[in-house]
Amino acid sequence: MHFDAELDARGLNCPLPILRTKKKLSELTSGQVLKIDATDPSAVKDFQMFAKQTGHQLLAHSDAGKEFTFFLRKR
Repeated sequence: MHFDAELDARGLNCPLPILRTKKKLSELTSGQVLKIDATDPSAVKDFQMFAKQTGHQLLAHSDAGKEFTFFLRKR
């Protein structure tokens, strides 16, 4: 999937992946896509709620064992 920026949140626990995502998204323009790599097991639920609450679009996420990848489009 095409993305405009990337964030490595591996090794960080809640709420740091979300906080770093918010900061990185503030650097992007509307419609750009951010790829996030994370290892926190609660990240799947956290990013789903984050997208719902903020209006950003969770385009896709994958679970590769202990690593998760998310693609968010900025609103």
